[in-house]
Amino acid sequence: ALRSQVGDELEPYRALLRPLLDKLLNTHEGITEKLKGNNVDTSDWISDKEELLAPLMACYQSLQACGMTVIAQGHLQDTIRRVHCFGVHLLKLDVRQDSERHSDVFSELTRYLGLGDYGQWSEEDKQAFLLKELGSKRPLFPSTWQPSEDVQEVIDTCKVISQNGKDGFGIYIISMASLPSDVLSVNLLLKELGVTWAMPVAPLFETLDDLNAAASVTKKLFSIDWYRGYIQGKQHIMIGYSDSAKDAGAMAAGWAQYESQEALVALAEENDIELTLFHGRGGTIGRGGLPAHAAILSQPPGSLTGGFRVTEQGETIRYKFGMPILAQRSLALYASAILEALILPPPAPEQEWREAITKMAADGRDNYRQIVRHDENFVPYFRVATPEQELGKLPLGSRPAKRKPTGGIESLRAIPWIFAWAQTRMVLPSWLGTMKAVQTSLDAGKGDTIKDMLDNWPFFYSRLSMLDMVFAKAAPNISKEYDDNLVPEKLRHFGDALRSELQLSIDLLLELLGQKAVMESDPKGTVSMNIRAGYLQPLHYLQIELLKRIRLLSDDEHDATLERAMMVTIAGIAVGMRNTG
Repeated sequence: ALRSQVGDELEPYRALLRPLLDKLLNTHEGITEKLKGNNVDTSDWISDKEELLAPLMACYQSLQACGMTVIAQGHLQDTIRRVHCFGVHLLKLDVRQDSERHSDVFSELTRYLGLGDYGQWSEEDKQAFLLKELGSKRPLFPSTWQPSEDVQEVIDTCKVISQNGKDGFGIYIISMASLPSDVLSVNLLLKELGVTWAMPVAPLFETLDDLNAAASVTKKLFSIDWYRGYIQGKQHIMIGYSDSAKDAGAMAAGWAQYESQEALVALAEENDIELTLFHGRGGTIGRGGLPAHAAILSQPPGSLTGGFRVTEQGETIRYKFGMPILAQRSLALYASAILEALILPPPAPEQEWREAITKMAADGRDNYRQIVRHDENFVPYFRVATPEQELGKLPLGSRPAKRKPTGGIESLRAIPWIFAWAQTRMVLPSWLGTMKAVQTSLDAGKGDTIKDMLDNWPFFYSRLSMLDMVFAKAAPNISKEYDDNLVPEKLRHFGDALRSELQLSIDLLLELLGQKAVMESDPKGTVSMNIRAGYLQPLHYLQIELLKRIRLLSDDEHDATLERAMMVTIAGIAVGMRNTG
């Protein structure tokens, strides 16, 4: 094979690989020039991993045929494996956009075409319109149409996808998905803007209601012939942890995520579709964070059959993959847990457990919402007791702190929501309402059932054991200092009530786990936290003083020195807390 490609060259391997090297160098230099904003000719770039694999495999097969197996299985084999793993693009890029932004595209378009406002149509009318256009061969977008800036951004994103090969992309994720039309609208956008391959489109079910409706929405999608033909027996679905916990508290969100996955797995099996669940976890329990091994083993039976996809973000990337030895250990943890869960699946919950957790989840949701949504003192307290308002002014995140600048708590993104409470050491979203709901069940005589769940159900045990770590990071005395210095006298009772529930929650958890102190079962973790606590305390006091000074400034005033110092304290506390968001 090699001889036929290079003729009678004296150095056939060099003759075959030299053009490949030249093309690689052209690609590298061309990318550098393009990033500088210069016009470049991409015709001599490597655009497909097959262009890399073909000559490498020819060399490999030739070496094997000539008896030079040791050479073939050395650096050459390693390189071939890297090509298979990384391709030309080095990584696959996922695309993520809010469902409302897709709807806005078609609202503007239908108004321009004189068809009415897509956003005001019923779900049935939306689906009928989308499916009709998906089956049409004529273009939908008029050349004379001038969309708004926000709509143009969505269109441009899809154009970029169409201008690159499918090897460069993973999946298209739809944030805040709740209806079949949310998925079909993306399918139509991709088609209209020239994407010729079936890019996987994954709805992200985030809120409590959307998680509960996930299976019924997916069932409607599977009932559409066009859609079944598009997905070719494979479906990605993303499970949201952050917003569901912000919406209903950690206990209710955790159970909704579990039940949603159970229903989706059953639906996929019924329709003979390979389902890959994508877990949008953050670092904290308030965003679904759990140690990797515990998180995987607490999944419902059957949820790993189609593979496992999970976000690693923020500070957890550094701690899990920052060095080669850490990355190897993290990947080994994932692999071993997935294999264990496939070979020895966790038990499906007993009916008695289901009834108990359903009641606790409902009580936890009500406890949480009673404070966060219904208590008139909560929002005023939150605004002054935490650096939430200051977080929005600092360049700390890749996205705006709020989905809607004018919105309240409900529009605040999950990351700053968690981040703000971590800064004051109240870590409220991770525990609020949870242990109070457990206490209600204990008072109702469910003690034996709860003990049985702790002993035999990984899902329930992982929920409570994670709280053990959360409570180790909570510091009521630090939170009280924020209140004493920043909160008006008339609101301080609110913080006192929260700290009282926090202490009762800690006491109950220790009783259930049979411990005398938090993190008793993890002495190394306790030592690590205690070391960091010594550095964290002065940062908290410095932040309190900076907040007092910044809040004395008028809206038009800015003090660059104070803002830089504030950023240092925020970053320092975040690093010390480790799982901030």
